[in-house]
Amino acid sequence: MNENGDVLVSRGGGGGGGEGAESQHIRRHHTPDLADNQCTSVLTKRIRAPLPLNYSSIISVHPEIIDGRPGSLVLESFVVDVPEGNTKADTCYFVEALIKCNLKSLADVSERLAVQDRTEPIDRI
Repeated sequence: MNENGDVLVSRGGGGGGGEGAESQHIRRHHTPDLADNQCTSVLTKRIRAPLPLNYSSIISVHPEIIDGRPGSLVLESFVVDVPEGNTKADTCYFVEALIKCNLKSLADVSERLAVQDRTEPIDRI
């Protein structure tokens, strides 16, 4: 990550560069046990906004057939501590909006890449 807080990508065993709180969080919460045919990355982004959330999520991607073509079902579940002075409803609404935005971006990018690749219907593969 550069001095502006841009994205850091760490590949391999789930660790991260540096010795700060970021590395401690990565080691504590994002260190999977990998098989020989698996890889992992950790992407981080520092946000210059007062978001006092203690938030953790799990994302899973599952193959699915959509309109006769290969696609994916993406699920994200989360747990978030409600900051003092906020309500559960407001906190969950904010996190759900964040997740919806992320999933929409993922869908837009994935579908654009699929169109460029001209994927074939599943019955032809």
